[in-house]
Amino acid sequence: MLNIVLFGPPGAGKGTQSERLIEKYGLVHLSTGDIFRANIGGETELGLLAKSFMDKGALVPDEVTINMLKDEVSKHQGARGFIFDGFPRTNAQAKALDDFLAELNTEIGVMLALDVEEEELKDRLLKRAKVSGRKDDSDPAVIQNRIDVYKKETAPVKAYYEAQNKFISIPGTGDIDEISARLYRAIDGLNA
Repeated sequence: MLNIVLFGPPGAGKGTQSERLIEKYGLVHLSTGDIFRANIGGETELGLLAKSFMDKGALVPDEVTINMLKDEVSKHQGARGFIFDGFPRTNAQAKALDDFLAELNTEIGVMLALDVEEEELKDRLLKRAKVSGRKDDSDPAVIQNRIDVYKKETAPVKAYYEAQNKFISIPGTGDIDEISARLYRAIDGLNA
């Protein structure tokens, strides 16, 4: 089973690249953002709780996130693997994910981190807000807070995977096809 953590700050291109990886490798995409939005749209108890944090640009508590994620994984029995997009965001989440996957007799194979400069991220998010209508992408103050939270609380997760020799940094700028090719080379090199 191929399990990938696709990592990077808000606006790095995780959603776009996930679609390509899903198609090429036959994986199930698990985006915590999509899972949160589905729960928020459905006005579930967990969704409303998650929304209260997301509206401030803050991280949703680990227990809420992990419970939503477990529910999604259980819907895909027999999957060839998963792309975890936007998760884990903390070392505690990374450990909880490892523990959960161990129960399924699998593990994370690699963390692929899309590396993009901060100004480029801000530009991308503002453009995305115009196209998608996502309110969390339209307010420069919320964008800055999301980036700051990523740097302070999420970026340290890379050390967790570095310690397991599972971390690969991928330049996340340039043509979308070029970025995809970099990701494919990294994945294909895992078993070489």
